[in-house]
Amino acid sequence: MTRRYFGTDGIRGTVGQAPITADFMLKLGWAAGQVLRREKGRTRVLIGKDTRISGYMFESALEAGLSAAGVDVALLGPMPTPGIAYLTRTFRADAGIVISASHNPFDDNGIKFFSAEGKKLPDEIEDRIEAMLEAPLTTAEAAQLGKATRIDDAAGRYIEFCKSTLPDRLSLHGLKVVLDCAHGATYHIAPSVFRELGADVSVIGASPDGLNINQQVGSTHPAALRAAVIQQGADLGVAFDGDGDRVLLVDADGREVDGDDILYLIARDRFERGLLDGGVVGTLMSNFGLAMALERLGIPFQRAKVGDRFVMEMMAANGWELGGEASGHIVCGHVQSTGDGIVSALQVLALMVREQKPLPALLKGLEKVPQSLVNVRLPAGSDARQVMAAPPLQEAVAALETELGDQGRVLLRASGTEPLIRVMVEGRAHLDVDRLANRLAQEVQALLGDDASK
Repeated sequence: MTRRYFGTDGIRGTVGQAPITADFMLKLGWAAGQVLRREKGRTRVLIGKDTRISGYMFESALEAGLSAAGVDVALLGPMPTPGIAYLTRTFRADAGIVISASHNPFDDNGIKFFSAEGKKLPDEIEDRIEAMLEAPLTTAEAAQLGKATRIDDAAGRYIEFCKSTLPDRLSLHGLKVVLDCAHGATYHIAPSVFRELGADVSVIGASPDGLNINQQVGSTHPAALRAAVIQQGADLGVAFDGDGDRVLLVDADGREVDGDDILYLIARDRFERGLLDGGVVGTLMSNFGLAMALERLGIPFQRAKVGDRFVMEMMAANGWELGGEASGHIVCGHVQSTGDGIVSALQVLALMVREQKPLPALLKGLEKVPQSLVNVRLPAGSDARQVMAAPPLQEAVAALETELGDQGRVLLRASGTEPLIRVMVEGRAHLDVDRLANRLAQEVQALLGDDASK
């Protein structure tokens, strides 16, 4: 079926514009409740959210819709997305709902679902929810309405889980770490995790007011973290995104360490200790240097389409435990069912402790090639796939690929979460990939017309 609402990462958009409205969320909660009840009988669903002001409104609307469908609800409050996945599993709930737009600004919001196993809801279930949205909303008999409770110790449970992903006797004592919580869902959890594991911790981006999530802080705006690390003489900086499923690191000299770097560090460490089960899944955006570094180690590497859903699908198909994206969404399948920024950062810190080396020394086996990414915003009503399929653009891509030969590669793709076409050019050091990416982006803008620059 053709989907109207669910994308690669749930349902996302601008608050107040369909479908990110209170009435739609009421209907969505009811539709999901109806589908889950038919599948499982009496049902309980957990709801968590990040720190956006609109989260309160959508939490209440989803709760009402689920209750009307006869589904019990347990409210977690502000909680990182991976924490919701973990608690859905440990509470033996039938599903988990996340209210978040991840790294987007506060005036966006979205919904995504977890299955009882703490993984993305199967496409079949999402399709059935979409179909149920077309049915008239009905209310269960009064005696069959769902009940709502609040789980008061949700944060503490998730903190203990994060700590448990490191060996009992491994301490972070002696490491000075700066955390950037993006004024998001990790603000009350990440500092406790790292402090209780022994690190000397300072924190920025941990004063959410409902409007400042991801605002010049977090993994998409690392300048504040770089400055703090250098000023404080820290060993490491850790930046999360708004919902805590992504992470970016900064070394002692202020250099960024992205998802490709983190994947390499974790893969190499587990491989050398005989713990890596299978290979590593990256994406079409993963740096060519990562693939080469893993190949030199004898670690298999495959690329999935961009999006954590596709990474996890390929991991499952291969029976592999490790995968992720350059954006910092890392899935450590040996300890967690989904991408987890805190858990991924802890894996790297544990490596630093075991080997007693700073990040630059640990990354010496990885030589990434220059990569340039240009985002072209789509005007309202534009179809990204139709634009990318236009013959003039296809000819421009083919010409650039011929120009690069085996020295680089080109990728055009539609964003799964924003109205953007992403233009990526990657190549050896002697190539001016910034110039080439901008040249191709201008071809995209020419097809879109003047509206593309507004």
